[in-house]
Amino acid sequence: MQELINTLNGLIWSKPLIYLCLGAGLFFSVLTRFMQVRHFGEMLRLLAKPNTAQQGISSFQALAVALSGRVGTGNIAGVAAAIGFGGPGAVFWMWVVAFLGASTAYVESTLAQIYKERDQNDPNEYRGGPAYYFEKFFGGAAGKAYGILLAVSLIVSCGLFLPGVQANGVANAVTTIFGEGDMVNTMFGEVGGNKLVAVLVILVVLGMIIFGGIKRIANVTQIVVPFMALGYIIMSVLIIAMNAHQLPSIVSLIISDAFTAQAGFGAAIGWGVKRGVYSNEAGQGTGPHAAAAAEVEHPAQQGMVQAFSVYVDTLFVCSATAFMILITGQYNVQNEAGQFVVQNLPTDTVISSPAFTQLAVASMFGGFGKVFVGIAIFFFAFTTILAYYYIAETNVAYLTRSFKTTGSLFVVKVVIMMAVAYGAVGGAGYVWDIGDIGVGLTAWLNIVGIIVIFFMAKPTLTALKDYEEQQKAGVKHFTFDPQKLGIKGALFWEERLRQQKNPTEDKAS
Repeated sequence: MQELINTLNGLIWSKPLIYLCLGAGLFFSVLTRFMQVRHFGEMLRLLAKPNTAQQGISSFQALAVALSGRVGTGNIAGVAAAIGFGGPGAVFWMWVVAFLGASTAYVESTLAQIYKERDQNDPNEYRGGPAYYFEKFFGGAAGKAYGILLAVSLIVSCGLFLPGVQANGVANAVTTIFGEGDMVNTMFGEVGGNKLVAVLVILVVLGMIIFGGIKRIANVTQIVVPFMALGYIIMSVLIIAMNAHQLPSIVSLIISDAFTAQAGFGAAIGWGVKRGVYSNEAGQGTGPHAAAAAEVEHPAQQGMVQAFSVYVDTLFVCSATAFMILITGQYNVQNEAGQFVVQNLPTDTVISSPAFTQLAVASMFGGFGKVFVGIAIFFFAFTTILAYYYIAETNVAYLTRSFKTTGSLFVVKVVIMMAVAYGAVGGAGYVWDIGDIGVGLTAWLNIVGIIVIFFMAKPTLTALKDYEEQQKAGVKHFTFDPQKLGIKGALFWEERLRQQKNPTEDKAS
């Protein structure tokens, strides 16, 4: 099984995917005239705008749900793995893929808004994502087939492969703090008692939330995500401030290591892009699900908000982790042959785990450091699992919307909880490798698809230009008329515009 997983990873995460992620980000950045820079102020303004309607969730809540998926163990264990296998230069390539990926996030999230639809079971909630926008844009049998392919891959990825990575990070953080505890025989083999307690806590709280739907998930994440991200960044700022004299040399190390002959064309760029995409999810097709659930006046608005979420994830949280690890020197670097290029820690320190980060904080704050990182990982990972569940649920709803079915969402809840339990007790490297397959698969399908859409009709660029024209005109309330703009298949927005023009007629009907 491990050989099969390694083979699949080698095929999926080959150089073409790495350059596709970077190339797509550069392509969309140029064509949108680097909207991620030009509209930074507008992103902040939109975040503060409340949702006064009963439908959907607010832009901030959608951002929180999306960030709950983006900000996870990838920001702690994932950054550690990037440094451990790709060297300090991998951090630079994480920055690059984040900056360019913000435009990719705008494109995919705006598409989700343009082609979203009302939930058939709850008209006050919206559904959308890659499966929806590919079906509606391409139309016919081809659009339906590609939508089904995306839906199935996202269900497998977010329902089976990825939740285990988050749970594994929590379990390893607990054992780093408290040890394994007494060993217990389970169906997965011998497992430490402390790890089992961590799994039980996750499963109980997870079940209480996911049975409450998107609004309960949004209400939880809008409180937890800002709190956990801010606390984590404050801790990193304290460590950086206490070692401020080292900061210039660390920045120099990151940049110089990124462009060495070995790193620039090998480990650093490969691991930087892989862990960057894993962390910020730009182009992966997961963020658009939360974007579609938001209630906004214009599709471009939520696209901008989701672009900002990439900044928060990588440029803030991932950078915080990287600087803590590199400033304190609590890391090893291992090449493909398994040899240590840099060794500051014992050889048995697990690279694909939160160990580097926990040891970095512990080197400055003692035992409190390990506990703090363990708590951060719990919240980071837990909210990410919530986001994964919502994505899996949305795609199950997509597959079953044309016929009535009972129990399908209940099955999703059970499966994701089983995936969490299995991932928590599995080996870190093995679980991360499975997660990489899920990320790579959906990234291939989604990025190729949105590039094809862009060449065929450019609906997201058209939406951006329309929004900018309304901005210049100084309108108080933005509107979106897809038919006027030549955008086909945006049935939700066509219906909304019709209701706004003829409210009496629609009420009578």
